[in-house]
Amino acid sequence: MDAFYASVEVLDNPSLRGKPVIVAGLTARGVVSAASYEARRFGVHSAMPTQQARVLCKNGVFVRPRIERYREVSRRIFDIIREFTDVVEPVSVDECYLDITHNKLEINSPVELAHQLKQRIRDELALTSSVGIAPNKFLAKIASDLKKPDGLVVVEPESVEAFLADLAVERIPGIGPVTQRKLHQLGIRKIAELRRLTREELERLFGKAGGRLYEYARGIDEQPVVTHRAPKSLSRERTFESDTTDLEQIRQTLRHHCESVARRLAARGLRAHAVEVKIRYDDFRLVTRTRHLDDIFDDAETIYRAALALLERTEAGRRPIRLVGVGVADLATHGEAEQLDFFQE
Repeated sequence: MDAFYASVEVLDNPSLRGKPVIVAGLTARGVVSAASYEARRFGVHSAMPTQQARVLCKNGVFVRPRIERYREVSRRIFDIIREFTDVVEPVSVDECYLDITHNKLEINSPVELAHQLKQRIRDELALTSSVGIAPNKFLAKIASDLKKPDGLVVVEPESVEAFLADLAVERIPGIGPVTQRKLHQLGIRKIAELRRLTREELERLFGKAGGRLYEYARGIDEQPVVTHRAPKSLSRERTFESDTTDLEQIRQTLRHHCESVARRLAARGLRAHAVEVKIRYDDFRLVTRTRHLDDIFDDAETIYRAALALLERTEAGRRPIRLVGVGVADLATHGEAEQLDFFQE
């Protein structure tokens, strides 16, 4: 989907159409969850501090995230998608992979199917979506991002290497700033240039990830579309710019982490039974504290209350720390969780 959270806000409030809409935490240390394309023109992007977004986009319309509403719209989108195929791998609340080899409508043309799917979503929900059609997931992901919003990009099997050749290496999913910088130092900026390195050279530079880079540079991805992959845990952590004993800063960071983890639970339709806090002290010693709650949960406030209690069982505030993290574990889908609730009663 295109700028999903922001698009839902415009859907529910048409007066926002054409304006730079920024969905963000509105506290002093809030972060941006999503930005409309109008806001992105000012340099606003997700994970940016809200205060920075306000500086960049002085006329921006800032709204608080409404996770339950986004989940509701997401469910309707996935219901439409599953009318075309049951082989669906959700990636997040607004992104998924489809295998349309044997689709329910028996449409032979992938392009025709994509047009019909996009039109259904537009007609029923007044939202635009971007689709990438390709021989594998890696290529489809890149293709879907190339012409947002409302894009449709097709990668034919015989044109894979040509399609990739002139793309920047950072288009490859998983290449972050560190890997990008290392590749640039080697004079590698485009995917075609990445092909100059052998598998052995890439593995020597990047370990196991080097083997994946070798294959991705050639458009190879053997991963199937997986219809169900339940994670065992979800977490978020941050390394401070300098070691800190400031409890208020640590608590604010915890809150942001809890909000982030709650969003990820919502996106995957999961609930949790346990909360974990991770602390790394200034001497790099790592400690974890875990608490199992009596009731299942998926909301940021419950995670935060438990995290604060666990924080008190560490030396945070009395001893400098360099990293703080929050995680949830013992995950279950909503259906599984409801069944557990039934038996507990």
